[in-house]
Amino acid sequence: MSSLDKMWASFVAIGLMVVASLLISYARTRTKGTLRLVLSFVAFLLFIPIMLYMLLSLF
Repeated sequence: MSSLDKMWASFVAIGLMVVASLLISYARTRTKGTLRLVLSFVAFLLFIPIMLYMLLSLF
């Protein structure tokens, strides 16, 4: 994998992390009940591709 590909993989991981943290922040401040749980779960599921892209950018 070239250095440029590693850079793009890390940018994707950073972008997904920003999306996940904004989703968690929105869920905690503006929602209640089941919607809060669903949004938090979706943000948690985003950490799977975040970890994959992070590991891909390391090796």
